[in-house]
Amino acid sequence: MAAGPKGPVYTETPDSEPNFPLMGEFVGPIKTDSEDKNVVALQIRPVGNDTFEAIQYLGGLPGEEGHKTEIVQLIGRRSDDFVVLSGGPYAVFVEKDGCLVLDRKGNRIGELKRVERESSTLHAPAPKDAVVLFDGTSTDQFIDGQMTKDGLLMHGTKIKPMMQDFNLHLEFRLPYMPEALDQARGNSGIYLHGRYECQVLDSFATPAVFNGCGALYRFRTPDLNMCYPPLRWQTYDIQFTAARWDAEGNKIRGAHVTSWLNGVKIQDDVELPGPTGAGKAEEPNLLPTLFQDHGDPVRFRNVWIVDRGLASGTFPIRPTKEELEALEKEKQAKIEREKKEQEKKARELKEKKEAEKKKQAEMKAAADKAAADKAAADKAQAEKAAAKPEAKEEAKPAEAVK
Repeated sequence: MAAGPKGPVYTETPDSEPNFPLMGEFVGPIKTDSEDKNVVALQIRPVGNDTFEAIQYLGGLPGEEGHKTEIVQLIGRRSDDFVVLSGGPYAVFVEKDGCLVLDRKGNRIGELKRVERESSTLHAPAPKDAVVLFDGTSTDQFIDGQMTKDGLLMHGTKIKPMMQDFNLHLEFRLPYMPEALDQARGNSGIYLHGRYECQVLDSFATPAVFNGCGALYRFRTPDLNMCYPPLRWQTYDIQFTAARWDAEGNKIRGAHVTSWLNGVKIQDDVELPGPTGAGKAEEPNLLPTLFQDHGDPVRFRNVWIVDRGLASGTFPIRPTKEELEALEKEKQAKIEREKKEQEKKARELKEKKEAEKKKQAEMKAAADKAAADKAAADKAQAEKAAAKPEAKEEAKPAEAVK
C-alpha cells in the first residue's frame, strides 16, 4: 500500500482495510407490495471516510440477461462490519457475504447474495496469426516498457508493432483507491494509434458516463458500464479500423472502433470524427498505440494483437472449458515446480548451514585441542624450568666437601 495526494493506493488485496470486504456486486429477489418478486442487483463501493456509494438495478447486473438500465443511486455509511444504504424505496443492510433488504416498516422483503463475475474472454489464447506483445516474460515488444517483480506490465508504454487495422486483446487490473474520485481513481487508457482513447478507469458502481471505463474518452459513453471492482482482472477487446485518406491527404473516412469490456460489447462500430482526449492530430501516417500513464498503478497482462490486413478469424476469443482447464493444470504444475525448487533450495541451504556448522565445530575443537596442547607444553616447560635451580642447589654441598 502506498499513500499520496489521492489517498491510499492498494495494488494487492488489503489485509486490514475495513471497507474493502464490503465492496462488490450482490443479486437476489425481493418481494414487492403486490407479492411479486423482482430481481434486484446492487453494486457498492467505498468513497472515503467510511462512506459508500451504490447503484441499484432491476433484472440483473449489467451484461446479464434481464438487466434493465434504469438506476437508483444509494448512499450509506459503515458501522462496524456492515453498511446501511438509503435513497431507495427500502433500506439495504450490506455485509461481507450478502445484503438484507427491509421495507419502511422493518419487514424483511429479500436477500441479495454476493457474486464475483469473471470475463468470458479472460485468459483468451493468442490465435496463430497474433503477435504476442506481453506474456509476463519480457517487454521486448514495447517502447519504455517496464515489468513488475511479479511479471505484470506497467502503465506508460507504447506498442512497437504498428498496424493499420487490428484486433487487440489485453487484461488489466485497477488499483484500489478508496478515497479518490472520478478521473483520479485508477486512471489509464489505451490510445489507439496514439489518437483515440479507450478509457481505463475505476468506474465500478457508477453510472455510465462519457469519460468512464469503456468510454471513447469525452466522445461517447459506453452502452453499459461493465467495469468490475478494482483488484479484479478485467478484459478489453478492441477492434480498430484506421481512418482512410486520399492521395492529397484528405480524410475520406473516420476511424472506427468496436470494443468489448469484460466480454460484453459496449461500443459498436463507432466512427470517430477526430482525436479524443489528449490524442495526437490525425494524419495518414501510423503512430504507436499507447498505454497511458496517468500516475496510477494500473497493471496489464496477456496482451496480444492481430493485424487484420494479414490475418482473419473470430474476435473476441472466448477460451473453451478445456483450454481453461489446461491453463489451470499448467498453473498448478508451475506452482508445484516452484514449490519443489523452493524445497530443494531450502534443503541445500540447510545442508550448507549444517556443513558450515560442522566445519566451525571441527575448527573450534581443533583450536581447543591446540590450545590445550600448548597449555600442557607450556606447563611442562615451566615445571622443567622450575626444577633446574633446585638441582643446582643440591649439587653445591657436595662440591664444598670435596
